[in-house]
Amino acid sequence: MAKGGPELLRDPVAQELLASTIPARLAYNWTDGSPRVVAIWFHWNGTDIVMATLPGAPKLKALHTGDRVAITIDSNEPPHHVLTIRGTADVTEAEGVVPEYAQAATRYLGKQLGEAYVESLPADLRMGRIAVRPDHVVVLDFQTRFPSAVSSLRSGS
Repeated sequence: MAKGGPELLRDPVAQELLASTIPARLAYNWTDGSPRVVAIWFHWNGTDIVMATLPGAPKLKALHTGDRVAITIDSNEPPHHVLTIRGTADVTEAEGVVPEYAQAATRYLGKQLGEAYVESLPADLRMGRIAVRPDHVVVLDFQTRFPSAVSSLRSGS
């Protein structure tokens, strides 16, 4: 397991997952303190993981600037690649389509469909923008870097 700070986001496995079309899983606390996890499109801008959501999304009722969140992006095929991030959310409201949402739409849907989707959104749309600045990062590749419990078994400790 590679565990540390934002410098690990330069790791090839992390870069692969940050450029992928795998949705991020955003974990946060609901208003009653219970945990929630949602799959969500994201855009990595080199500093923050940026997610955006449409008006009325329940997560906007619970998430506030300064909240601690966790994000996981992981592959489905072996050997599994996993990027886990913890950081602090910066939640803002934006007039129109959040630029990073448009970039994510293009990455997830392809250029033509992504642009068509964004153009289909109402002109007077207000979106929630959630930017997470990573401060704790874990990278697993299940070839040389395993979860600590697996590593302990493999080393006989």
